[in-house]
Amino acid sequence: MSNNHTPLFTGVIVYDDQLVSLTELCRNYALSAEQLLSMVEYGIIEPLDFQLSHIQWQFTGNSTLRVQRALRLQHDLDLNIAGAALAIELLDEIKLLRDRLSHKNNKH
Repeated sequence: MSNNHTPLFTGVIVYDDQLVSLTELCRNYALSAEQLLSMVEYGIIEPLDFQLSHIQWQFTGNSTLRVQRALRLQHDLDLNIAGAALAIELLDEIKLLRDRLSHKNNKH
């Protein structure tokens, strides 16, 4: 029995304070600029300065994690971009609520 496994995604280590360009995101995740612009449109990722041309946009390291999460949701759950954006928004809200609850419990 052959064990030919092709990795679904490859990873790149990026730190929160590290800036990543649109071109780097495209290259790192084998996505077109249009796909990433769609992620911006749906609020999955956000450039630091919308005033710049999209070719000059810079993203934080957190954006790379959000791109990875969106791609996994699309692949694993067969979601479209809107569904992935909604799922990420709900996951963010859950994390925020858990953090608030944890902070509140630590005060008492």
